[in-house]
Amino acid sequence: MGKTISAVICFILAGAIFFLYTQSAYSQIGATQAQIKQYQDALDKAAQLQALKQQLLSRYNAFNPADVTRLQTMLPDSVDNIGLILDLDNLASRHGMALENVDVSTPQSAAPQQSTAGIVGATAQKYDSLTLHFTTYGTYDNFRSFLTDLEHSLRLVDLVSLTVAKQGTAGTAASAYSYDLTVKTYWLK
Repeated sequence: MGKTISAVICFILAGAIFFLYTQSAYSQIGATQAQIKQYQDALDKAAQLQALKQQLLSRYNAFNPADVTRLQTMLPDSVDNIGLILDLDNLASRHGMALENVDVSTPQSAAPQQSTAGIVGATAQKYDSLTLHFTTYGTYDNFRSFLTDLEHSLRLVDLVSLTVAKQGTAGTAASAYSYDLTVKTYWLK
């Protein structure tokens, strides 16, 4: 009888140990194993992304650096008002002209919006624009040469408006004109 009682007590004690300690430890181990699997999946995904990054970097480095520079000049990834104004002034000075009264307008996307009630959907536009207004003076031939050089420059520039006014006296052979221009340029967001 003593053996039966000690066997029942040991059985009850083993059951209590199982239910109180082993089962909770086993469930914690299961949760820890699931977390380890998530971390392993994340490490595998990071390794795949690293390999893809190296592949894309090698493809990028295969491009001719001069072509990359030309592409960044054509469509820069940030707006550089001062650099653009200096480029246009250098272009105009090659033709004996100078920029005056330069006014840079605020881009539409940078201006705070008054209300979002009228917006139907988000814009997926990957570029933004900047409007530049300036005045220059010179002969008609110099101005045509300036516009030709502006047209052939790498930077994307659209002529939005042009106003021409006569300057100086009517008796001179090469009459000077005042040119009031508004141009629009673009950059990647």
